[in-house]
Amino acid sequence: MTNDDIARAVLDGTSYVVLATADAAGLPWASPVWFAHEDPRELFWVSFPGARHSRNLADRPELAMVVFDSTRPSAGAQAVYMSATAGQVTDPAEIERGIGVFSRVSVREGLEPWGPDRVTGGARLRLYRAQVTEHSILDPGATVDIRTTVRP
Repeated sequence: MTNDDIARAVLDGTSYVVLATADAAGLPWASPVWFAHEDPRELFWVSFPGARHSRNLADRPELAMVVFDSTRPSAGAQAVYMSATAGQVTDPAEIERGIGVFSRVSVREGLEPWGPDRVTGGARLRLYRAQVTEHSILDPGATVDIRTTVRP
């Protein structure tokens, strides 16, 4: 299995991504969110705009993210580390496309489908998208925490 394959397997096999955001003053905040993707360069989730991570993204769209399988023992652990920019999706065509991705993954996971009505108008939640600029994993051949860039 190549390093790119490892990254893809972690992304495809995990439901949560931890968002590392910062507010306008630089105060950091980490928050796990359930995410969906079809392309590893673009992750979607739904959140309340008043949530701390959502407010942080409104002020500062740059973030770091990590996806990892917390059920694995530390000796075999692997994670995908990502740098990205993110924010609320507001364009109606992009909402339609993004919520389609989110809904397909939701249904595949045995959850209910999602439509644009659940993230627009008077709905409490909104759709968010991260556009990933860099992926890395722990180097499988290293005995210490060394990361290597991948293209899943």
